[in-house]
Amino acid sequence: MSRNLTADLAADLRNRIVDGVIQPGEKLPSENTLISEFGVSRTVVRSALTRLQAEGLVETERGRGSFALTPPSGGPTPAPGTRAVASIEERLQMLDFRIGVETEAAALAARNHSERQLKAAHGALEQFIASSGHPAHSMKADFEFHRAVAAATGNPFYTDCISALGQTMITMPRPRLVSDDEQDSRGRFEQVVHEHSSIYAAIAEGDAVAAAAAMRLHLSNSRRRFTGTARS
Repeated sequence: MSRNLTADLAADLRNRIVDGVIQPGEKLPSENTLISEFGVSRTVVRSALTRLQAEGLVETERGRGSFALTPPSGGPTPAPGTRAVASIEERLQMLDFRIGVETEAAALAARNHSERQLKAAHGALEQFIASSGHPAHSMKADFEFHRAVAAATGNPFYTDCISALGQTMITMPRPRLVSDDEQDSRGRFEQVVHEHSSIYAAIAEGDAVAAAAAMRLHLSNSRRRFTGTARS
């Protein structure tokens, strides 16, 4: 009986996260709220949260609660070539893949972008800058910036690739969700803003070498930031 209650609760919370009812970065209902809402024990609630943690949907911080992470992309029938990204190792593999693909995409965007595409990239950058302090908005704007760079290549295969990966490709280190040090969290966000701005500036200037270098540095730093927080 306990197993069924755990599965039911996990399924309900999973659906809320995947459907966007609980956005990435948002705090899940407290243990007491879930106990009252579902009429289950604290053990069932914790088992359900542990299951969602294993799926990469939830991050739990002692004393602060549980927070939703980016759900894997894809529905009941995922697009060919896509896969769920849940474990730490899979997220690192995703970043390695992105370094290869998006470094070249940035170079092509510098050579091939239209004014409309450059304006779209700038708009996505501005939305990201404005998302400070709002993790759910930040993740969406982060993804939109990278998708705008892919679109600026003029090659639809890059756009299709990034679109198929979806927001699951954006790693969200724990400090961007639940940092005790507001100044430290702000510093990390500003570093990403600086990296995005460098990518955009190189593309706008038509400097393919600089754009590729800026994208590689950004994604390498993203890998380092994620590794440092995920394994701490």
